[in-house]
Amino acid sequence: MSDYASLETSLLAAVAAAGDEAALEAVRVGALGKKGSVSELLKTLGAMSPEERKENGPLINGLRDRVQAAIACRRAALRDAALDARLQAERVDVTQPLPESPAARGRIHPISQVVDELTAIFADMGFAVADGPDIETDFYNFTALNFPTGHPAREMHDTFFFNPDADGERKVLRTHTSPVQIRTMMSQKPPIRVIIPGRTYRCDSDQTHTPMFHQVEGLVIDKGSHLGHLKWILEEFCKAFFEVPHVKMRFRPSFFPFTEPSAEVDIQCSRKGGEIRFGEGEDWLEILGCGMVHPNVIRNCGLDPDEYQGFAWGMGIDRIAMLKYGMPDLRAFFDADVRWLSHYGFRPLDLPTLAGGLSA
Repeated sequence: MSDYASLETSLLAAVAAAGDEAALEAVRVGALGKKGSVSELLKTLGAMSPEERKENGPLINGLRDRVQAAIACRRAALRDAALDARLQAERVDVTQPLPESPAARGRIHPISQVVDELTAIFADMGFAVADGPDIETDFYNFTALNFPTGHPAREMHDTFFFNPDADGERKVLRTHTSPVQIRTMMSQKPPIRVIIPGRTYRCDSDQTHTPMFHQVEGLVIDKGSHLGHLKWILEEFCKAFFEVPHVKMRFRPSFFPFTEPSAEVDIQCSRKGGEIRFGEGEDWLEILGCGMVHPNVIRNCGLDPDEYQGFAWGMGIDRIAMLKYGMPDLRAFFDADVRWLSHYGFRPLDLPTLAGGLSA
């Protein structure tokens, strides 16, 4: 009997000392498992005489029951302690503001936003979006656009040239999105109404110029298109983009090899208080260049300039984004500064629409 009491004391001490459920399970297996100490005692009952069984049976079964009860009690205590620890570790202060989700923290870059705004405006006027490669041949970037070889107009652009290929031809990083106009006219039959947003490249860098920037051009080719249509399109675009009820524009004669006549467009604005406001004031700000497509360009694309005519315009996406949203330095657009993007960026689900407001 003293052996049973000694075993019970040792087992109960081991149960009480178990620090987690894994340790407690080890104690249970050592005592009540198939080859456990208490299980081995139970096996001896079959070999005992009736008198011995009558005396030892209650002692061994009682030992088993008390050990089982102690293990169950200890397991419940360990689970309660684990739950308390988890609740303490995962406790949430409901008085604190809810943190923003990743979707709410993310921001759309102003360039992407403005491209979406441009697309929404011109799509409402019936324009499609055209695209083309960033690396162009001399033909598409210059020759087809009425820049003859050796012509001084080629020096208007500070061009990134590639090394000559096996045929001696030097490809270029496109200096404007106008090559896409050529590709569109050569691949589609009029009437053509497209806008062309995309990246362009020039050797220039300062507060308002970067080596890589974004441009959007528009092209209309038809039998009856004229400058009156161009003027209306640009006026409606400026009113929609700058979200003002009316604008006043002026067209100044200019020169571009691929348009004739050519013009630069100014929009009336106010500069009071260091802030530019459109649709009011007495100042003027140049925003784009435009003109009627030169007959040579139409002819270079395989169309008859006596049958078809059209107009085109182009403007810097980065520049109009700066004007609309008050960004002072173009270089910050490309710094990948999360703080800048958090301030000037747009929420992902705020898609620009004419009905709901472009920048609402």
